[in-house]
Amino acid sequence: MTITTPTATPMRRLTVFLPYDPHAPRTARRYTTRWLAAEAGGTRRTADAELIVSELVTNAVHHARGPCVLTLTLRGTLLDIGVADESEDLPERQSAPGERGGFGLALVALLGDSVTVVPALGGKTVHVTLDTDAATP
Repeated sequence: MTITTPTATPMRRLTVFLPYDPHAPRTARRYTTRWLAAEAGGTRRTADAELIVSELVTNAVHHARGPCVLTLTLRGTLLDIGVADESEDLPERQSAPGERGGFGLALVALLGDSVTVVPALGGKTVHVTLDTDAATP
């Protein structure tokens, strides 16, 4: 009789604290690109991950008006992109650009496999899951 135990897929994580700064989205994109290159040897979806990170951090800077935290978690080919900010206001997906924003969250939802908003006391975290090995939608 042979008994095999499943091997846990290693999890790799990067956490970046971003100050309230108009350059935060660019900084977040750079960290994302470099980290994915180092941890995953680059992926088919690096450009998608960069765009998602840029949009989420831009939203945090624009709407929360404070610092935010970018967390990238890679388990196998699944990438979880999380951006936490200090605003308890939940994002709204709009069908047309308006005073409070445009199509950003809708674009993120199209690129990502799932979008989840986790409210918390004193803020929230927006998570987007992305299969780094899948073809771009």
